[in-house]
Amino acid sequence: MASGIPPRAARFRLRVALCEALSNAIVYGNRMDPAKRVDVSVVVTDTAVSVQVRDEGDGFDPSEIPDPTRPDRLEMSEGRGLFLIRQLVDEVRFNERGNSICMILHRA
Repeated sequence: MASGIPPRAARFRLRVALCEALSNAIVYGNRMDPAKRVDVSVVVTDTAVSVQVRDEGDGFDPSEIPDPTRPDRLEMSEGRGLFLIRQLVDEVRFNERGNSICMILHRA
């Protein structure tokens, strides 16, 4: 799984990425509104594992998220979730509205 990394490591990466995506959906997408839902779907094939997280928020433009590795952002307490997700999985896709993220891990 995940470009040749051991299955246990791939599961860990996917679990951390999913936790980050869920946190972002709850906090930023749904603005902590308990009346709003977060939907998760998982598709497993012979070649990949795909996890989609969708919230009911207005969405955002992922290209506008500042780089958390910039010197002026290193000490900020927020803004690392998407960066971390991108480091952990093989592909990250967003819908046009920006309220759904799809994380893909390729299987070996």
